[in-house]
Amino acid sequence: MATGSPTRTTCPYCGVGCGVVATPQQDGTVAIRGDEQHPANFGRLCSKGSALGETLGLDDRLLRPEIGGRRADWNEALELVARRFSETIAAHGPESVAFYGSGQLLTEDYYVANKLMKGFIGAANIDTNSRLCMASSVAGHVRAFGSDTVPGTYEDLEEADLVVLVGSNMTWCHPVLFQRLLAARERRGTTIVVIDPRRTVTAEAADLHLAIAPNSDGALFAGLLDHLDRIGLRDGDYVERHTSGLDAALLAARDCGFPGALQATHLPPEQLREFYTLWSRSERVVTAYSQGVNQSVVGTDKVNAIINCHLFTGRIGRPGMGPFSLTGQPNAMGGREVGGLANMLAAHLDINRPDHRELVRSFWGSPRIATRPGLKAVDLFRAVGEGHVKALWIMGTNPADSMPDADAVQEALRACPFVVVSDVVRTDTTRHAHVVLPAAAWAEKSGTVTNSERRISRQRSFLKPPGEARPDWRIVCDVAARMGFSEAFDYQSPAEIFREHAALSGLANDGTRDFDISACAELSESAYDALAPFQWPRRAGEALDGITTRFFAEGRFYTPDRRGRFVPTQIVLPEVSGDFPLILNTGRIRDQWHTMTRTAKTPRLMSHYAESFCEIHPDDAEDAGIGPAALVRIVSPQGAAVVRALVTERQQKGSIFVPMHWTDQHAAQGRIGSAVLPAADPVSGQPGLKFSHARIEPYEVAWYGFAVVRNRPGTIPAEYWAIARAEGGWRIELAGTAPAQDWAEYAAALIGCGEKPETLSYSDQDQASFRLATFSGDILLGALFIAPQPVAVSRTWVVEHLAASDIRGADRLRLLSGRPGADQSDPGPIVCACFSVGANQIAAAVENGAASVEAVGEALRAGTNCGSCRVEIRRLIDAAALKKAV
Repeated sequence: MATGSPTRTTCPYCGVGCGVVATPQQDGTVAIRGDEQHPANFGRLCSKGSALGETLGLDDRLLRPEIGGRRADWNEALELVARRFSETIAAHGPESVAFYGSGQLLTEDYYVANKLMKGFIGAANIDTNSRLCMASSVAGHVRAFGSDTVPGTYEDLEEADLVVLVGSNMTWCHPVLFQRLLAARERRGTTIVVIDPRRTVTAEAADLHLAIAPNSDGALFAGLLDHLDRIGLRDGDYVERHTSGLDAALLAARDCGFPGALQATHLPPEQLREFYTLWSRSERVVTAYSQGVNQSVVGTDKVNAIINCHLFTGRIGRPGMGPFSLTGQPNAMGGREVGGLANMLAAHLDINRPDHRELVRSFWGSPRIATRPGLKAVDLFRAVGEGHVKALWIMGTNPADSMPDADAVQEALRACPFVVVSDVVRTDTTRHAHVVLPAAAWAEKSGTVTNSERRISRQRSFLKPPGEARPDWRIVCDVAARMGFSEAFDYQSPAEIFREHAALSGLANDGTRDFDISACAELSESAYDALAPFQWPRRAGEALDGITTRFFAEGRFYTPDRRGRFVPTQIVLPEVSGDFPLILNTGRIRDQWHTMTRTAKTPRLMSHYAESFCEIHPDDAEDAGIGPAALVRIVSPQGAAVVRALVTERQQKGSIFVPMHWTDQHAAQGRIGSAVLPAADPVSGQPGLKFSHARIEPYEVAWYGFAVVRNRPGTIPAEYWAIARAEGGWRIELAGTAPAQDWAEYAAALIGCGEKPETLSYSDQDQASFRLATFSGDILLGALFIAPQPVAVSRTWVVEHLAASDIRGADRLRLLSGRPGADQSDPGPIVCACFSVGANQIAAAVENGAASVEAVGEALRAGTNCGSCRVEIRRLIDAAALKKAV
């Protein structure tokens, strides 16, 4: 029975911006379901969103301020932060300090942080981890449109005849949106094309997959522009009335043409022609792109190459057509709206324009205003390392792991004279902080976020902040007051901040700026609390609901001459070096988020991939002497990481893929950021996280291990380890360069057995293989499996024993064997995280006649929630059919 009222709020994961209904329960848990009334998801949630209620525990929360590792009170901590920042500014100038924020911040948090840095400190050194995901989209939008404007809406994906997904594994990264797209294909026959070097689950679900060479997207679309011109598909009226710069863009496109696109992409000629023909003949085309485009040293040019094609054909701003940037974070766009990037002012005003700077300064009543762009993320941390930035405040993000050249970032943080971190949990970044400030988490915060389609939604608190945690906006305002700016930061609620933000957006804005929500400038506290999701712009006097907005169908761009700009784009051919012959690509996986500060808290989300991995083509694995499930060392000019080998033909030869998520808290050597090069796009400043030079080599070990334990060990004595939560405890993958002298002692130390445990063990004559299980009564305390090769045990089945309460007799022997008996079921590796359905369960359903994904769903529920596992279910069905056929 619920003890709290349902609260409508917004999911804190990707840029889809799904509505969530959270209901506190009598037992202290929180029930989570999708909000059927929210226009982003209409009640659907992905595996991560569905598991939000499982991530709210306090076991690793920051609950009180700390100074130098000791507990402090808020007043002491805030006074120290204000004093050190003020002293640094006085001694070295305003550009000697910096803020680094996050797309996890709410718009109101972002607004006050930006106001403090740019308007009162007087420098623009505030950047955000959104620089790592969407900066090239911003730069491409500004070059083409004169503003950071996403022209279309999610409905366009459902109204298009052709949807082209470029560098987007939408099935895993924006799963609810992908389900909307699949439903549209079922309903109206939409064709889906995926452009991605990897054969992702999204590529497998597409009608056409273009497995282009890495970084060749720009050439693909330059060739398309030339093709569109050659077949006479120019919308002459639109181009003549609403655009400029076509001649230069066409000249650059002709230099590429079909031959250049063919050379750069390495596609078969007939496939390239098929794509160009599809794009040409489909009037309603949406080209949706994400990190595969943005995270490139030529990402801005890729964005403009896509936009050029839509401008040329006039396929923009009308239902079912246009370029569409799929935002990576829940509030990356909200941060852009308030100027949370180093090269922006609030309200989409231009930091390079003196009249815009004066407009903002006057509105804020600030003593000064930043006069030039500040340091973007890569340059910011480089400046910290070089000693130019002497005081740094990091808010809600973990750059010690997420930044490229992450080891250098950690060195910079260690050397910085004063580092403040405000966050929810301890991270690899908080350990470098002189002051740690406990921030309110998702369930405790109130404010707004903006999703990928410009839709502003309320995030509402439904739990009280634990301990002494405070909202980010409150922390920033308290520091600002102690720096002498109390009057300008005397906010009493996030609604008050939002009203000021809305008023600024309408200031001197007679339609010359895209972002305008001045309709919200007079919202009461109650109206703010009840605010329903709405798309901007909403100008003063306009209604907030029931309106879908698109841009540029009739021109009216935000450039000085109100014309959209064609931009000539560079063609970059992928290159590798002799010492580092492979291309390292990094990215997300289905059930994890960023550096796992939230998703690693729930066993359900750790069950799909419990350790990091490296996708390697079989030929590359053979050349390097790497076998399936062996450990592989990835080496780049910047650093190295060690992960599990996943040998698969879905990976393109010459490239490897490693997830971005693992940190020093979850693995011994899994931080792939250490190996990522820090090169960045010269226009956007976005690092090329999808393209680093690398090589692979076997990580030689003498033994492999797998363990389940009830309590997390304080230390894990192994050169390689990866730990993940499990129901009832933890699961650990292990490997080492030398065997333990006594495996029983090793197991006792790892498991933490306590007094007089009952132990079963097995070892061969030379102890190369060893197995041990320890019990207290009928409860499993832990088990350890050691072998000279990757350990062959039924991991999901073994893990389930941690939650069992009656393990006796023969069941103990079966556990020691690592395999279930004939009368027991082994779920196998988890495929569907939403309902914890394993591969063996799906295979059994197929054997019993479930010959389609839908039939498997009816039998097991697998694939019936977010749908992101449906391609994997289809693989299992196809594999079973092939096995029968042979």
